[in-house]
Amino acid sequence: MNKAENNLLIAASGTGGHIFPALTIADEISDYWDITWLGIKSRCEVDLVPKKYSLFLLDFETPSKKNIFLLLQYLRIIFASFRVLKIINKRKISLILTTGGYISAPTIIAAKISNTPIIIHESNVEPGLVTKYFGMLCDFVLIGFKDTEQYLRQCRTFYTGTPLRQQFYTSNKLPDWVPNNDEPLILVMGGSQGATGINQMLYYSLDFLLEKNIRIVHIIGNNENIDLNYKKNKNYIRRRFINNIAALMQNCDLVISRSGAGAINELMYTQKPSILIPFPNSKNNHQEKNALILSSAGGAIIINQKLNANIFLKDTLERIFENERNNKSKFKILQIMQKNMLSLEKDNPLRKIKRILNQFRNDL
Repeated sequence: MNKAENNLLIAASGTGGHIFPALTIADEISDYWDITWLGIKSRCEVDLVPKKYSLFLLDFETPSKKNIFLLLQYLRIIFASFRVLKIINKRKISLILTTGGYISAPTIIAAKISNTPIIIHESNVEPGLVTKYFGMLCDFVLIGFKDTEQYLRQCRTFYTGTPLRQQFYTSNKLPDWVPNNDEPLILVMGGSQGATGINQMLYYSLDFLLEKNIRIVHIIGNNENIDLNYKKNKNYIRRRFINNIAALMQNCDLVISRSGAGAINELMYTQKPSILIPFPNSKNNHQEKNALILSSAGGAIIINQKLNANIFLKDTLERIFENERNNKSKFKILQIMQKNMLSLEKDNPLRKIKRILNQFRNDL
């Protein structure tokens, strides 16, 4: 084994949905690859990427403005290709792996200029703009859902699924601080950056849930500027961020969440019923399309974040938890939803992805 012959550049930036799958892959293959990480300044990867990987940061923003300013932002991304090209040459990169997002655009361009093999992993059902328009330039487009292939007819696609954080592949006990009684446990989360919309919707239902003695763990996110003493109750615990989210998902009875690709795959693997509230401003409405994977199987209920969404959420929770119970304090609707989750495919994405990456190793 000679890692010096296998230099991998991972380009993953922005949200946990892009970064966590890449981190899992990196940890799995780091014995065979010398890994360099490409990110963007002031994004999550600055704190999440371990120091053992050489981190290089580009300086541009996600396009958000309009008219001529939007064009200038896109040009800045294209010009970043020359910075990526320097990194490829300096680090003698032999393979590139990217997980989508705007950082993938200059990375793919630089890969083609330098004739460096590149693989992109797309975790959403409907691929993002970069995957749609640049995927055909990649050696492989690895997809998290089989339905994604229909959007990428011109690409060399390969279905792998999306790898989860390592903590999901082991059995975890509930932390001691989680409320302890015989009633159901609800996990409420809004993704790596939190979700103000979900937080506000939940507050409308809190009194009802707590009157039922239902336990709630609420992950509010680091960006939420609210009073942490909003509701003092032994069955309601609020945290800004949780390191071992797998422990909560594996042991809860219901998840209320956004429907990013990461959350969908975690729900599929833990086989948990959910109420999904798609991010209303997701590009191409991709979060709602992700959510349809679970709702069409009968394992999730979708509530769109619109006017009166807080009322719809409360009505949904009332239907679930005022329903007649079966034995052992199980609610019928939750049992049906969980049974439906068991019908979904549960695969091992890492094994498939490693097989693809091994095709490019120089020491085999």
